[in-house]
Amino acid sequence: MKELQVALVGWIVSFMALFGGLALWQDMPADGSPALANILFMLALLTCPWLWRDKPLGISLSQRIFLAMALVCSLPLLLFPRN
Repeated sequence: MKELQVALVGWIVSFMALFGGLALWQDMPADGSPALANILFMLALLTCPWLWRDKPLGISLSQRIFLAMALVCSLPLLLFPRN
């Protein structure tokens, strides 16, 4: 049951990152949005449970979800203005 819940979180984060990357790619100005869109696309690939179903690199689903959450939490650091 726990794996099903983690997979559901993986699907939710994957779709959020995919749609966020698509929105950034299409609608935002070109200052830093292509880099953020690429990060979100990689996040979508990292958290997609369907692609990583058989653990091809030996990384479990929960480890990838925790890594994705760390990436989401550190994303505002990229948005701070640089001097």
